Amino acid sequence: MNLIDWIGFIGVFQILLAFILSIAGKVKTSDLSYILLNLVGAAMACLASILMDYIPFIILEGVWTIASLVALLKFKATPNNTN
Repeated sequence: MNLIDWIGFIGVFQILLAFILSIAGKVKTSDLSYILLNLVGAAMACLASILMDYIPFIILEGVWTIASLVALLKFKATPNNTN
């Protein structure tokens, strides 16, 4: 595996980890850990897709990154969050 593969692999692993932890009831989709796993994972997967010049996944992971960034901004704007 080359560097691009590793970047994509780690990114996808983080997204899948967030999903698995969520369906296992270990984290909520509103938890900071869930949001960050999705944000960093999607950004890494998007970067790998850019480096591979694969447009469909650039769009998918780009939108996923933006949605996760919006979730992070909403999380930070909520006064009840202690994280």
